[in-house]
Amino acid sequence: MLHLDTSRPANITDDYSLEVNAKGISALTAAAHRISPASTISIPYLPNQDNEARLATARAVRKIGFEPMPHISARRVTSLAELQWFVEHAVAEAGVERCLVIAGDPATPMGPFANSSLLIETGVFERSGIKVIGVGGHPEGHPIMSAADRWEVLKRKCQDIERRGMTPLIFTQFAFDAGIVLTWLEALRERGIEHRVRVGVPGPAGVAVLARYAAMCGVGACASMLSKYGISIGRLFGTAGPEHFVDRLAADLTEVHGKVSLHFFPFGGIAQSVGWVEQYRSRSELAC
Repeated sequence: MLHLDTSRPANITDDYSLEVNAKGISALTAAAHRISPASTISIPYLPNQDNEARLATARAVRKIGFEPMPHISARRVTSLAELQWFVEHAVAEAGVERCLVIAGDPATPMGPFANSSLLIETGVFERSGIKVIGVGGHPEGHPIMSAADRWEVLKRKCQDIERRGMTPLIFTQFAFDAGIVLTWLEALRERGIEHRVRVGVPGPAGVAVLARYAAMCGVGACASMLSKYGISIGRLFGTAGPEHFVDRLAADLTEVHGKVSLHFFPFGGIAQSVGWVEQYRSRSELAC
């Protein structure tokens, strides 16, 4: 009898997630009918948007019909009381069931939390009714942690989240080289970490825009890396989409890599990312 692996989507773009901030709600609303209902929409923790703006964004995402997933930046949270206030209000006002915890970019914490592990350890999330906690994965490495430390910290976070009755979900930084991501996924599974991974994918955008975001996020964007993404240095004034990257993932992902889906960073706009997914699916269906 043939046994199908039902954990793997028929198309790699099935069950994709998107990122949107307060300024992107109108674009998300306009594209909502083209996105699967109950899709995860992550809400980044931007320094120029306060907690009220993040809550308003979460409420709007829920109203449109999607699952809001606010990011919480440990080093930007000023107190335990602030953390508790935000999470409790997000659950009560926007039906939030999932959060993504990150360390954040300030060199010096603004409060008692120097890293995302300390956020998890407060117990605020499970007490407030959060069911899923997202944590970061770093296929291209981390600016301050060694490889051994990265794996140890990631495994410990996932174990702590499970002990608290919640489900871990791993989000990777976006990358340009699918080979690096595939190798990292293999290493992840070899270490016994079997939780779902959302692989970060830069949505279609101008090449200069992609390079700028890569520099801001510490993602490798040298000429050889860009070439693997299908970008030529001679095209710096053009646009680029993730066709080569996603094609490589679709071709080479196996059961060994575990449960994997895509998370789009819409650097060129939400409509452009949604349109790219539609075109990619149409192309895939024609090829079958």
